[in-house]
Amino acid sequence: MSKILAVFGATGQQGSSVVNYVLNDPELSKVYKIRAITRDVDSQKVQKLKGKAEIVYGDVHDRASLETALTGVHTVFAMTVPSWGPGAVEAEYNSGKTIADVAVEKGIKYIIFSTLPSVTEISGGKFTSMTPFDAKAKIEKYIRSLPVKSAFYAPGGFMENFQAMPFMTPQKTADGTWAITRHISPKTKIPLVDAIGDTGKFIGAILAAPDKYAGKTFYAGIMYSQEEIASAIAKATGKTVVYKQVSPEELRKTLPAVMADNFLEAFGFQEEFGGFGPESEEKAAWSTANARGRLTTLEEYLEAHPPQLT
Repeated sequence: MSKILAVFGATGQQGSSVVNYVLNDPELSKVYKIRAITRDVDSQKVQKLKGKAEIVYGDVHDRASLETALTGVHTVFAMTVPSWGPGAVEAEYNSGKTIADVAVEKGIKYIIFSTLPSVTEISGGKFTSMTPFDAKAKIEKYIRSLPVKSAFYAPGGFMENFQAMPFMTPQKTADGTWAITRHISPKTKIPLVDAIGDTGKFIGAILAAPDKYAGKTFYAGIMYSQEEIASAIAKATGKTVVYKQVSPEELRKTLPAVMADNFLEAFGFQEEFGGFGPESEEKAAWSTANARGRLTTLEEYLEAHPPQLT
């Protein structure tokens, strides 16, 4: 009998990647049956899963719904949605803790959690505004304390953000060329991952060898310098695109107010401590080597999804 794999965020970028990877993998599709957990069972995205996956209502703010949704489940892929503003870390932590607690109560054998490193801890308190990172790290620490096997997936920056977040893309300058502006060195490397295309390759590796990867963290992403990112966008768009280092104050003006501190500190942290903290490149290299499939390069992603520079 197939094991039930419950996927939170099944219609989102990470969750949909996991669902599609498992459904299309000849081996994993025989081992696991997908249960898509969603807050909106009638959404158009969910309807596309009918006949391919079991669709079950579940909301982290409705514990009873999770108890129903996780009954009979063998493995969970869990992720939490960032909160912003005062109390953000505790709000997100409580969501992750509820999922983990119900999973253990229901006898689930394995939890795979989408995590991130604790920026406050790694930076020794220098950077404290990256609340989604700290919240997920706190959830990971809690899951590791529970009597259940677990593994973790820490994604780098999503390549999809070059389309989804206009402030991440190049801006037109006075001379008609384009510039990516940040307040960090052009040599600073950050990890980037095709979330929709490649998340499943990392989770698939864990699902295929759960004992091998128990307790391990996959740090997902290929490392790119700011100059390399600008060059890749230039190639994909046919435009002249350069990297321009600006002051933090100048960069802040281009960012959404609610996330300005988060992004400023994110870039600063990556420059000083690495995208994933110490030994980022080694962590990313190990994860890439152990992924279940070749990762999409930034050049390949942008060729398929070029930013619209007009």
